Amino acid sequence: MKIKTITKTLNPLEQLPRNTTIPSNPISIEQTNDWTVATALVKTLEDLGVRYAFGLFGGGITPLVASLEQSSIQVLQFRHEAGAAFAAIESYFASGHPVVVFSTTGPGITNALTGLFAARWEGAKIIFLSPCTSATQRGRWAFQETSPYTMSNTGIFTSGTLFNYATTVECSSELPEIARRLALGLGKPGGFVGHISIPRSIQTSSLTTPLPRVNFSQTPVTAGEDAISKSLQLLCEGPFAIWVGFGARGATAEIRQLAERTNAPVMTSSRGKGIFPEDHPQFIGVTGFGGHSSVLEYMQKQRPLRILVLGTRLGEFTSFWSPAMVPSRGFVHVDIDPEVPGTAYPLAETFSIQSDVGTFVKALLKYFPESSRPSPTLPLPRPEYEAIKPCINGLIRPEMLMDAIQRTIVENSDAVIITEAGNSFAWGTHTLRFATPGRYRVSTGFGSMGHAGTGVLGAALARNRKAVAILGDGAMLMNSEISTAVKHKIPAVWIVLNDARYNMCDQGMNMEGFYGVDAEIETADFVMIARGMGADGIRVHNESDIAAALETALTSLVPFVVDVIIDPTRPAPIGSRINSLISQ
Repeated sequence: MKIKTITKTLNPLEQLPRNTTIPSNPISIEQTNDWTVATALVKTLEDLGVRYAFGLFGGGITPLVASLEQSSIQVLQFRHEAGAAFAAIESYFASGHPVVVFSTTGPGITNALTGLFAARWEGAKIIFLSPCTSATQRGRWAFQETSPYTMSNTGIFTSGTLFNYATTVECSSELPEIARRLALGLGKPGGFVGHISIPRSIQTSSLTTPLPRVNFSQTPVTAGEDAISKSLQLLCEGPFAIWVGFGARGATAEIRQLAERTNAPVMTSSRGKGIFPEDHPQFIGVTGFGGHSSVLEYMQKQRPLRILVLGTRLGEFTSFWSPAMVPSRGFVHVDIDPEVPGTAYPLAETFSIQSDVGTFVKALLKYFPESSRPSPTLPLPRPEYEAIKPCINGLIRPEMLMDAIQRTIVENSDAVIITEAGNSFAWGTHTLRFATPGRYRVSTGFGSMGHAGTGVLGAALARNRKAVAILGDGAMLMNSEISTAVKHKIPAVWIVLNDARYNMCDQGMNMEGFYGVDAEIETADFVMIARGMGADGIRVHNESDIAAALETALTSLVPFVVDVIIDPTRPAPIGSRINSLISQ
């Protein structure tokens, strides 16, 4: 069937600012003769702003991957589907562009699920493409059969708690609706994880209907004047503090203006590090896991009347649901998701506002002119950072390693730093200090091992500059994608806290009074492993050698591993987590 060529307009995505996902203009879909379903879907993905596709292909998805390879989308074959999904998450947050993850049938899909769950929890925009068994072969024991006969139809192939939108393509006439649903999902504030499952027979079938124009608009969610007025009234009744989370990352300047005009103390979640400068005199610390005792000191000695919460769910790793973090008159909680305010602290008085954080703070600033700054009250408690001097002998202390990372990487480069679930997360959050947003990433929701070790590839690729993962030896052995970084010349750096054990589990169990559980790992030489795959590295035994090793990693022309022999007896700042577990 001959299909008439239809050309529509699209604003170039390259002109959009960082963290803009897709434009509000109509999507452009240009059709030519003899297109297949795979070709048409890939064209739709291009017009939705997709730049990268990460995954691992197999026979079931070969036609679709071949179409991706012929497009403007850069395709990267990973060594494990979960690693591809973690990399996609960090690529999205580094660039603002939605990312495709693809897999083959059966185990390819289930391998990807951990990373896709993390994407949903983190609020990334990901489109997962997978094949399924063709209708005529279902229930007949096809190789890696992927159908309701062998895999639950709930959750994987349907919209719900895992996927915001999921569908199985059974004929080409469904593509217009799929394109519309993807556009609407990507255009909404917050995250979006979609799943398009396509039987191989459908991938290669001819397109039989034109793809119509898909119109959508991206309208910021804004609070009404009544909500703004009520917020203003509540905040002006007495002293208030500001609690900043990852959802406020687009409102850095506005939050600083509001804090300075009101003299409000500011604290952040671990994912919110850098949104408000950590060297600012009004910064009182990071809350939750790996956080600072200065926050609790403030809440005990200068408890505010209210706290203005901006873009954080106040989940376990941000608050531990501690009653000590509840102000005397409750919260004014602003979030793009209307289900977030009041969830973490259901008994606390909460005035809930559904709004984009930046839009809300801009509206609030109108009532706090620059000349309105009140006089300071009591001095604010501040996080304390102990000066550390290198030791000549003995294993390397994690505190010394973090001090060197602060001086060499945080202060003298623009590299993104991602910390892994475990002690690395605790040390990085507690010790590293950032004055700008977007340079520190950690997963505090799903918290998968392997997220940082593979996510570092997505961040480095999207930014086209160095990105650094700080992780333990257990996570590095689980999933690192060094080989993928070498193949695609991605400037990733891994700093491994090599202590020959799952140390957060080991230390945590001991702190809870459980002993004798085997948490040890045979010591691995990660430099030899890296060199065996074409990367490079340095093994560090002495504290005096750390800075030089980090500088070499930053200037290396190939992916680089810094293998640091860590003293496993140094207690990580995980006490708040252990106390929370005990209380549970």
